[in-house]
Amino acid sequence: MKIYRLKTGILIEEEQSFYLSQDTDWDKFINQENLYQELNEEITRLRPETNGIRLIEEELLVPIVRQEIWAAGVTYYRSKNARMEESKDAGGGDFYDKVYDAERPEIFFKATAARTVGHLGTVHIRQDSTWDVPEPELTLFINSKGQIAGYTIGNDMSSRSIEGENPLYLPQAKTYDNSAAIGPCIYLTDTEINKDGNITLEIARKEKTVFSDTISINQIKRTHQELVEFLFRECSFSHGAYLMTGTGIVPPNDFTLKSGDEIRISIDPIGTLVNYVR
Repeated sequence: MKIYRLKTGILIEEEQSFYLSQDTDWDKFINQENLYQELNEEITRLRPETNGIRLIEEELLVPIVRQEIWAAGVTYYRSKNARMEESKDAGGGDFYDKVYDAERPEIFFKATAARTVGHLGTVHIRQDSTWDVPEPELTLFINSKGQIAGYTIGNDMSSRSIEGENPLYLPQAKTYDNSAAIGPCIYLTDTEINKDGNITLEIARKEKTVFSDTISINQIKRTHQELVEFLFRECSFSHGAYLMTGTGIVPPNDFTLKSGDEIRISIDPIGTLVNYVR
């Protein structure tokens, strides 16, 4: 099951059929306890929406209102090595090796709704950065009770040149206007998402693919529940939160994003998140 935030309401998709929910309050809607079961019951009372695909094409909004976006770092082996490489000249390379093996994960604040874009939205690269990459991440939606209620796709835009100068510059490398993208929907299931599923990143420049790679979700070192438990230690989220779970796909050191690039991140069965670079 998938849910989409639209200009005119909330659209539910189940087995290629669409239904407009009677609830239009996004924050209240996604924080229902047992959301998957509640929506399965709700669609039995609704008429199918024949214009579901058109509504998504014309009215789709980023699926966030009063939620915060947080992110976990160094959760995949490839990411650990990349962070160590970019920071070695600044003497910070060992930090990433240590956090990869530590009991406590790296978790940091990523974005507010105002700094987040959705499917087909424009993400930014910092003008004071010279080395910029997208980080494709399976993203958890966690409700206000701390329960993993759904999944979406995240694009954690990162300024590697700034983070590489000094690990303490991480907030500047990660958090700025249009530094995050999520969408196009929230995927709901009564079980965990298939850990054998793949995350795929493709970057196109002038309609030509300049980078592509794929990794399995099961390559993550930590469990999703472990990351959630650390996020909710001493933090409450009255409207729920999104947690990007880290990346295992890192473009080579000689690659950087350029204005006009198209970023495509696909996670089955969630779908594909497409963003453009300004």
